[in-house]
Amino acid sequence: MNKEIKLVDLKPQYEEIKDELWKEWEKIFNSMHLMLGPNMKAFEKEFAEYSGVKYGIGVDSGTAALFIALKAMGINENHAVIAPSFTFFATIEAIVQTGAHPILIDIDEKDYNISPSKIKEFIEENTEFDGENLFDKKSKKTIKAIIPVHLYGTPAEMDKIKDIAKRYNLLILEDCAQAHGAEFEGEKVGSLGDAAAFSFYFSKNLSALGEAGIILTNNEEIREKASMLRVHGQKDKYTHQFIGYNSRLDEIQAVVLRLKLKKLDSWNQKRIELAEYYNERLKELPLFLPINFSHKKSVFHLYVIRTDRRDELKDFLSKNGVGTGIHYPIPSHLQPALKYLNYKKGDLPVSEKIADEILTLPMYPHLKEEDIEYIVDKIKEFFKL
Repeated sequence: MNKEIKLVDLKPQYEEIKDELWKEWEKIFNSMHLMLGPNMKAFEKEFAEYSGVKYGIGVDSGTAALFIALKAMGINENHAVIAPSFTFFATIEAIVQTGAHPILIDIDEKDYNISPSKIKEFIEENTEFDGENLFDKKSKKTIKAIIPVHLYGTPAEMDKIKDIAKRYNLLILEDCAQAHGAEFEGEKVGSLGDAAAFSFYFSKNLSALGEAGIILTNNEEIREKASMLRVHGQKDKYTHQFIGYNSRLDEIQAVVLRLKLKKLDSWNQKRIELAEYYNERLKELPLFLPINFSHKKSVFHLYVIRTDRRDELKDFLSKNGVGTGIHYPIPSHLQPALKYLNYKKGDLPVSEKIADEILTLPMYPHLKEEDIEYIVDKIKEFFKL
């Protein structure tokens, strides 16, 4: 008889915090202090300290965190920003929304993150540097920043990326949407650039019961501008220094995040153990499995395998009750919305290859080892067919 195993099951997380959560929600509903309140301010401080950063600025989504961080860093229509093509589309969408030009770079096949060697290659072949500004000859814009994405919970090669940024006077905005608590050479992601953007979308390692996000930075100027941008450009009530946006982390979600933050490390450790369990049982099969890197700690937001028989395997697992996903089937450079950039199939071959082969298996802290055994048995059964 087939089991039914979801790709993600969020109910057990809620069960762990619900008693305390409802007590805290009752306090909020009694006070009706719903926005920019004490829980938001406390969470900003707590998550910044957890990540080893001075400042946190709570916003209403991870996409808003990316966009507002870029705006606070001064990115505008005169600029270009380097980012990986292989990422959730919000990374690139945020660049475009600032008016800047996205420069899409291929990834490393080992960790699916932006390739430092490909960044260097692009710079050497397509730019001019005057000692202060890096000029993109194609778009005729100044390249101002790099966005490394810590995809699936595995940090990008931040030492090499920081070296490139330092050499060419570029800012770094870390996209940490999938990497809460991940580490590069012992330092938490979110502390490794000029600013960082996190998503607390309901399926993330640290998740709201809906949407939320945060910007982290050690830069006082970025903190001040981002804090104003999220609330209509206000410095104080009804005094608008510049045009801003409406993007606030509400008290109802802030309480959820405060309670879950206390459990994040233990939940992440469980993900790591489950990933090791998967790897051990799948290692003899014709699959490309996630790599454990000695210099960086993945928190396995997603557990992603690869096979050139991806679609067949996905269909087989679905028929046997196993939920799977594809993160992501179309690289950004081939998305219809970015057709104006004039990329074509074959331009970023690694991203395109990975998009055709990846398959996400169930992964969440409350997944049982017996469920993994069932999934593995079904995968073994598939490869015997």
